[in-house]
Amino acid sequence: MKSIKYIVVLFVIAIFAWTLWPETELTPFQRSWTTYKSQFVDAGRVIDTGNQGISHSEGQGYGLLFAVFANDKKQFKKIWRWTQKTLQRDDQLFSWQYTPTKQRKCDDSCITDSNNATDGDILIAWALLEAHQKWEVQAYLDQALTILDPIKTKLIKDKFGYQLILPGEFGFEQPDGSIQINLSYWVFPALDLFSDITNDPIWTDVYQSGVDLMKVSRFGDWQLPPDWAIISDDGITLNGALSSDYGYNACRLPIYLMLAKDNNETLIGPFLSFWSQEKIPATVNLKNGELAEYTYNTGMQAIAKATQSVINTKATALPEINDKTDYYSASLILLSQLALLKSDLKQ
Repeated sequence: MKSIKYIVVLFVIAIFAWTLWPETELTPFQRSWTTYKSQFVDAGRVIDTGNQGISHSEGQGYGLLFAVFANDKKQFKKIWRWTQKTLQRDDQLFSWQYTPTKQRKCDDSCITDSNNATDGDILIAWALLEAHQKWEVQAYLDQALTILDPIKTKLIKDKFGYQLILPGEFGFEQPDGSIQINLSYWVFPALDLFSDITNDPIWTDVYQSGVDLMKVSRFGDWQLPPDWAIISDDGITLNGALSSDYGYNACRLPIYLMLAKDNNETLIGPFLSFWSQEKIPATVNLKNGELAEYTYNTGMQAIAKATQSVINTKATALPEINDKTDYYSASLILLSQLALLKSDLKQ
């Protein structure tokens, strides 16, 4: 009996000690993800706090991607479940915009724009493929492939010597045959993975077209790529584009290149020069040279620091996410941390 009591006492002590044992230390990326999901994720919905609390396919894609690399299976499932149930269309692409009502009770009327945003579709497919590779869930591979098919058939256009990505299914092909493009929709690491998984040469061709377009889409004193441009048989122009700025869209291009481990100096050079200024504006009008009166946000700063870190193979401290950081800046910070993580640079 004494021996049994002794074993029971030891068992109780072991359980008590286990409850006090510190959890495995989180990585810097996981710590940032923990803050990110507490501020921007609600029951699987990623909330754009800088855009009146809407949700969109881009945000869902980023949330899924960050959850994978933080090894957060539970949150990944929640975000994917909400994305599938709420945004996924019959063609497997995703409505890009969801606007909740004040009562937060929504039906289909909360889908305030059912057109897709192709970068959101690409991010979601990328995240699903990463999840399949990390957790070996066959369903994630199957679901990713069902998204890639309509991207390929509906949103990739072989025109003007390039494989172009339509920003959305509707509204970007002009009556004169020209196409409105957004270079930041070339999510280079995703395209790389699509090529590796499917062995379909289309994704390599799309990647190369993005690189070629970056080389020729250079405007203004800094020779920067624009957020939006019009492409036709006559080349690339800012005339008629949704914006003449380099700014909140094109700022993502360097970090996408870093995530793809593509340190092409020709592509990165204009950004490095731009960041060498004493005061770096958030946007530049590439037609008239007008600079934003406000400096680039913490997310843009993170992209600059991470890109410079990868190029110089020496990590520098990135901005941190705090309670004043908006959704987009926080997303750019996590993308930047992810680039350092994939480059094996200590944060």
